Amino acid sequence: MFLVGILSWWYGEGLASRPGIIKQRLISSADFFSIDLMFSTLFAPFRQISAGQVSGSIDQQVRAFFDRLLSRFIGAFMRLSMILVGLVSLIFQAIFGLLTMLVWVVLPLAPAVGLIITIIGWVPR
Repeated sequence: MFLVGILSWWYGEGLASRPGIIKQRLISSADFFSIDLMFSTLFAPFRQISAGQVSGSIDQQVRAFFDRLLSRFIGAFMRLSMILVGLVSLIFQAIFGLLTMLVWVVLPLAPAVGLIITIIGWVPR
């Protein structure tokens, strides 16, 4: 009766809760890397405090324009790098989640397989 209760939970509620756990981990990782925020601010200036308009000679205005332009390119590069790292992390977590689902299904069979292997007398070489 005890074994039946464990297996009914394992393949019932336990197995049904695994996709939710995996989904929550993926959402947490996406939030950690701020992927949606990185996309929405992709071409925003990177750590430029004085990104406002410059009034002065044409030389100063052109210099400020190129400073802001360079800052935006650096910001886009940094944000794209973080987006790619976040996406790679999400892909690895999704693959790991699928593997844990597979192991979750197969793991209760391990003692029975071990018993059968022991009875047969198989020895790894």
